[in-house]
Amino acid sequence: MRCLVLGGWGVAEAGVRAGAVVPVDPGSAPPCRTRGSQRIAVDKWHLVALANLMVTQVRQRITRQLHGRRGTATDKVWASRQLLLTGYEHLTVKQKARFNAALAAEDPTNEIAAAHAVKERLRLLLAEHQPHQIRRRLYDFYDAAARADMEETSRLATTIDTWRPAVLVALTEDVTNARTEGFNRIIKQTKRAGCGFTNMDNYRRRIMVHIALTRGPRPTA
Repeated sequence: MRCLVLGGWGVAEAGVRAGAVVPVDPGSAPPCRTRGSQRIAVDKWHLVALANLMVTQVRQRITRQLHGRRGTATDKVWASRQLLLTGYEHLTVKQKARFNAALAAEDPTNEIAAAHAVKERLRLLLAEHQPHQIRRRLYDFYDAAARADMEETSRLATTIDTWRPAVLVALTEDVTNARTEGFNRIIKQTKRAGCGFTNMDNYRRRIMVHIALTRGPRPTA
């Protein structure tokens, strides 16, 4: 399999210049080597999304084990599911009280709390830029995942370890593919609104018009 970059094209195929740092989605393709001095970086947003998915999977599993069904609005953990996915430092005092009450009531094995702790350790790692701080946060993340000792957290730790060189590049270079993801969203919305296009020239023009209307020019150095 090729390493998918820039909407499905390989690094060389996309015409990425030598020495460039190329941010990618780790869920789109396996790790790969680039040519020459090009380097791969994992976009941090996608790593947080993987961590949030891990927390959701643990919550759903515990709910099924506890109640024998899916979560409903009467379940405190289900009602607080968005709090589990929000950075803990962003929660208000009232939200933290709801969060702690939900875990106390419906997390008898403490597995949801452990999964949340792993997710928060990853967020702390992704906020660092200095190599010595990155090493310390990376150790804390692996330690939390090992202590949690669950299939979901081990899978996340394995993904981070597999992509570790690309993660380190992303943190030290502070790069993101958010702009590319934004253009991809505009392309999909344009196609959906037009119910498909049979004329590719018209499709291309409509995309460029939407980008021009919704995205301003990038500042020049």
